[in-house]
Amino acid sequence: MSESTRVADVLIIGGGLSGTMLAVQLLRLPGTRRILIVEPRAELGRGEAYSAVELGHTLNGNAARMSVDPDNADDLTQWLTDYISAGGWPESNQQHVPISELFPPRGLFGLYAQQRLAQAKALSTSSVEHIRAEGVDLQVDATSVLLTLDTGEQLRGACAVLATGMFPAARTPQTESTGLNAAALDPWDVPAMTRLDPQSTVLIIGSGLTMVDAVVSLEQAGHRGPIEVFSRHGLLPHVRRQPPSWDDFLAADHSLSSPRQLLREVRRQCQLALGQGTDWQAPLDTVRGHIARLWSQASEAQKRQFVRHVRPWWESHHHRSPPLSAQLVARLQGQGRLRIQAASFKGLVPSQEGVAIAVRYRGEDVITQVLGAALINSSGIEYDWRRVARPLPRQLLKRGLIQPGPLALGIAADATGAVLDAHGQVSQRLFAMGPPLRGMWWESTAVTDVALQAKALAARLTQR
Repeated sequence: MSESTRVADVLIIGGGLSGTMLAVQLLRLPGTRRILIVEPRAELGRGEAYSAVELGHTLNGNAARMSVDPDNADDLTQWLTDYISAGGWPESNQQHVPISELFPPRGLFGLYAQQRLAQAKALSTSSVEHIRAEGVDLQVDATSVLLTLDTGEQLRGACAVLATGMFPAARTPQTESTGLNAAALDPWDVPAMTRLDPQSTVLIIGSGLTMVDAVVSLEQAGHRGPIEVFSRHGLLPHVRRQPPSWDDFLAADHSLSSPRQLLREVRRQCQLALGQGTDWQAPLDTVRGHIARLWSQASEAQKRQFVRHVRPWWESHHHRSPPLSAQLVARLQGQGRLRIQAASFKGLVPSQEGVAIAVRYRGEDVITQVLGAALINSSGIEYDWRRVARPLPRQLLKRGLIQPGPLALGIAADATGAVLDAHGQVSQRLFAMGPPLRGMWWESTAVTDVALQAKALAARLTQR
């Protein structure tokens, strides 16, 4: 071992929400251990999602749904209460709702996560150190894990956790690039959008929550021209409301297992709610707690059936838009400035001015060219690690230390987060949590998912 190699009990690769929450849970446990978090950003706790600086880029869940403490659902509400009372976030009064129903800016949520980490460090006998670098290679032997950084330094740990978070399609280099990202604006880059002609036409690929963010960015940049949105199904995220409670119908009936059975019953429950004058979101919200069980129990054929036929509607109905953002989208639609069109993106077309794309409108066989002054890639998250042209994912695959997860969503692991290698062997040293486990649990990106996984994994790592 080199004299310059630093040693830790736990190496956490990724210092966004996942890595930060794991560190918090490790700090809260008895004992003394050294934790190193490898994260190239200057701050921990933010990652891709919570590095946003614009006030208009808010959480898509209200405070009562977004606690980072799995043992206290009101933790964010309590933190916000103190923060606002001290004069922070004065714009919160524009939402005209109780604090538990506020949708905070994502940048502010990152601050909340950072402060919870700082509090945990202050009360713990363990230590956490932020190594500002990117992990580019990893080796595993019988006793430890060796992580190589882009600085050339190496770190050795008793175990390592892949807490890499999400790979946004708009910011992730791909192994087989279509050139889309090179031609497109970043959905969150407001300064770049201020350089557009305010009356120009902007094209957006994808109509999910990233598109909603892009529209907010354009509005804040002063853009007032047409916005043309293209997505395969032309579905918009529904607005998130605060529905009343509803009986947990899936808890009482475990016979519902196939996507078809589940969809039929969910529709029946939603119709029942509407018939009683209740928001249809009430019964749908009860499904959330059962998704991990239903997904893990489903056969591969059933999972494929869900992804092919149900996923677009699940995404638009479950992953909902924050109210203020939804109001903006609705206003622009009403003004005729924003159009959502069901069409498949077929590629870029050479153009001497602006950008040109080829699309095939739903129900048509011909390819149509569409011109615009700028293009934004809002196609969501890249979950297939084989397509991610980043050093660490490529090296992990090359070394056979990981394998794609079910349906190539994330990476494969057992129920405790222990990673499966290319031969299906469960690692005793390498673990994963959060978005990399998309294929294991389907929903593995929400704050509550990450918080629960962090607590369970921390307990697992300290029992070694």
